[in-house]
Amino acid sequence: MDNNLRREIILDNYQHPMNKKLVDDDSYLSTNYNSESCIDNLTIQMKIEDNIIKDIVFDGEACAISTSATSIFIRSLIGKSVEEAKKIIINYNNMLQEKEYDQDLLGELEVYSEISKQPNRITCALLPSTCITRMLEQLEK
Repeated sequence: MDNNLRREIILDNYQHPMNKKLVDDDSYLSTNYNSESCIDNLTIQMKIEDNIIKDIVFDGEACAISTSATSIFIRSLIGKSVEEAKKIIINYNNMLQEKEYDQDLLGELEVYSEISKQPNRITCALLPSTCITRMLEQLEK
């Protein structure tokens, strides 16, 4: 992916994030991530019905990488089954850790394929996958 396009996608999702709001609805799973090493403090809520992710929203304060990654994750997961979401998360995490991954599953999340060149930003890019994984694990309990 062209570096200019990569920057444009990240900046657009930082400045105009999808679903940046929280809802007062007990049918949503919820988790918070508060980084010990930076400003990132986001709450993510997710609604799942019949094993399909119907909605994801978030709010809080975070850097450009965390905010944009969360926005892109939201767009990537809404409408997917829980199993599809897990596959996307595994492949995304593998990409960030420079392991083998299926590029076709990631779509726009591919903008973070070179984030490992800035190791201090990996935690920021992992924020949405960490939170969503926590919520999916709540379903299994």
